[in-house]
Amino acid sequence: MTRRSIETDSFQHANPIPVATRIGPLITSGVIPAFDPGTRDLPDALEDQIANLFVHIGNALAGAGAGWDDVAKISFFANDPDARGKINPFWLEKFPDPDSRPSRHTQISADGGPPSISCDFTAYVAD
Repeated sequence: MTRRSIETDSFQHANPIPVATRIGPLITSGVIPAFDPGTRDLPDALEDQIANLFVHIGNALAGAGAGWDDVAKISFFANDPDARGKINPFWLEKFPDPDSRPSRHTQISADGGPPSISCDFTAYVAD
């Protein structure tokens, strides 16, 4: 199997790493920041940051030839304890079927900084 780097127009890493990588049916991302698409600006509102994450995930999935149904797990990393609840509306929009949702983990750090959230994901494309 050949490894293929996945890039998107909505964001690129500052370091020489791809947004995601696909090897055969497996897709895994690096850290996905909450930047506004096409910039390195971070919105003030946590909900806007979360919306950006879902845009970036969707773009990475599309670039890898996958879709939301192929997502196996998303891990979120936030510094706001309210992040879990604020992720839920976006989560339910993308994964409305309670019998077919990916795993999810939300790690909250207590650094007390401004709202900030990032994530990574794993997907599997059954060809």
